[in-house]
Amino acid sequence: MRRTIARAGVVVAALAVLGAAWAHGPTRQKVRESIEIDAPQAKVWAMIGNFQDMSWLAGVTKTEGEKGNEIGATRRLTLAPGATVDEELYKYEPEMMSYSYRITAVDVKVLPVTNYSSTLTVSPAPEGKTKLEWAGAFYRGFPNNDPPPELNDEAAIKAVSGMYKAGLEALKKKIESGT
Repeated sequence: MRRTIARAGVVVAALAVLGAAWAHGPTRQKVRESIEIDAPQAKVWAMIGNFQDMSWLAGVTKTEGEKGNEIGATRRLTLAPGATVDEELYKYEPEMMSYSYRITAVDVKVLPVTNYSSTLTVSPAPEGKTKLEWAGAFYRGFPNNDPPPELNDEAAIKAVSGMYKAGLEALKKKIESGT
């Protein structure tokens, strides 16, 4: 009798572990992109360091916000097709040339992510250049199992990585050309 109960316990435990593995939802994804810019750190920071100004990001037509660079500051980005993204600053370290923010509202059709946070950091690079790094963490746009292709992990990673790369390239071009 004891042996039967023990075996039943092992089977139940094994099924619980298997069920948990099959039923897991989305996992946090991370993207990190960086670029070297042929300019001093102070010049790069001057371009990106104001949380209220994201005009350097391609596709952003307007930035409106409140509280400047204070923790808890908010901004609304209006994108070329008219969609909006609401964001909040939660860490600002001008002495480290870094800040972090989170998206508080976005349509997943615009950016297929949820629970998104991001950090921009300016640091020295060889030969007097500057490294600008943009790192983000997020969940896919569909919070449950079996997401549609446009809201799965791959779509989220592709969208964020593409935005970061395009933004960094445009900023490099803008700073290095002096326009």
